[in-house]
Amino acid sequence: MEHITLLIGIVIITALVFDFTNGFHDTANAMATTISTGALKPRTAVAMSAVLNLIGAFLSIEVARTISGGIIDEGSGIRPEVIFAGLVGAIIWNLLTWLAGLPSSSSHALFGGLIGATVASVGFGAVNADAVVMKVLIPAVAAPLVAGIAAMVATRLTYRLARNQDEQETAKGYRAGQIASAALVSLAHGTNDAQKTMGVITLALITGGALAPQADPPMWVIVSSGVAIALGTYLGGWRIIRTMGKGLTDIQPPQGFAAQTGAATVILASSHLGFALSTTQVCSGSVMGSGLGRKGGVVRWSTAGRMVAAWGLTLPAAGLVAAAAALLAGQGTWGVAAVAVLALVACGAIWALSRRKPVDHTNVNETAATEPPGVVTAALRTVSPPPVGSAVSGEASDAATGAPVAGVAAQGTAPQSAQAGQSAAKVTV
Repeated sequence: MEHITLLIGIVIITALVFDFTNGFHDTANAMATTISTGALKPRTAVAMSAVLNLIGAFLSIEVARTISGGIIDEGSGIRPEVIFAGLVGAIIWNLLTWLAGLPSSSSHALFGGLIGATVASVGFGAVNADAVVMKVLIPAVAAPLVAGIAAMVATRLTYRLARNQDEQETAKGYRAGQIASAALVSLAHGTNDAQKTMGVITLALITGGALAPQADPPMWVIVSSGVAIALGTYLGGWRIIRTMGKGLTDIQPPQGFAAQTGAATVILASSHLGFALSTTQVCSGSVMGSGLGRKGGVVRWSTAGRMVAAWGLTLPAAGLVAAAAALLAGQGTWGVAAVAVLALVACGAIWALSRRKPVDHTNVNETAATEPPGVVTAALRTVSPPPVGSAVSGEASDAATGAPVAGVAAQGTAPQSAQAGQSAAKVTV
């Protein structure tokens, strides 16, 4: 193993902590729809996702190269404490958005943290602007749109192909397909997100003189990063799973299958190209696309709006926290210690707040406070009301909110469906 100083050791541990938070923050990407439709039990789903995240970490290092030698100039004079400050900013933002149940981007939190800390310590010249634009910002905008459109088209095609089939029989097949597609998303997540931590650790080793510039991640870095993200995934980010599975739209098995398949395809293609995109944004875009693709489907735009706002705030917010941490850490050993203590206090406070209303595998599928679907969905439902008997698994959809009503059989008549569409049209945000 390379010669590692105490400071580099602290950076490596912090990077693995970030990797752990990345795991439970992004579990929803692969498993939210599978859990919400009942295709897999919650604990089984996160265990399968954890194993496949670990396997995916060994499949590629292209994204790790983008992080370690693409975004930040290795020869600009950045020091390990700068990377430490960047990781602190990313971890705190991850925990804040987890507390709020918002599926924000762990990737962009990391990028924002690294960029903010670097700018505060060295200046803008140490940031490779072209790499940021081409491999971070453009994929951030394009990926969720591409995934959403693909999921919408796939959902409509799926329902069209199965329109003359027995709904209960096709639901069983789609649940099986969901398990396979969720496995593919988990594998893809490992190939993309685990590599980001590999890249950060490799960058720290390079800046500390333990590795040569442009070096690939050593095997022990790959193994430790894969294990950390797998453990975080197994813990389960239940708050975000609830938002993705129940808060954005009412997912049925065909929609879940279409959303996950589209997301996995986009993530794997981006990993192959070395694009360090946000798997959260891709999967969220797919879920919204699947909601628009089903006739009478509901997308809760207020929830989606809060989520998109969090996406926009992630880079600057994590960057500002990291910049402040970098200025403090730059004061010397006492500064690094102060940043570590403040970070631990902040993380402890966030965890304590989360215990007031805990969410776990026993209540993850309970729908939170219902909200109107918004004027866009109301208008769509006016011209295209939900088909009779569209709810599955003993749930029906409330006409005004689109929220599932447990214990209500999926029965009705055509006039009732039309009446539901008319009442939904009256709802505004």
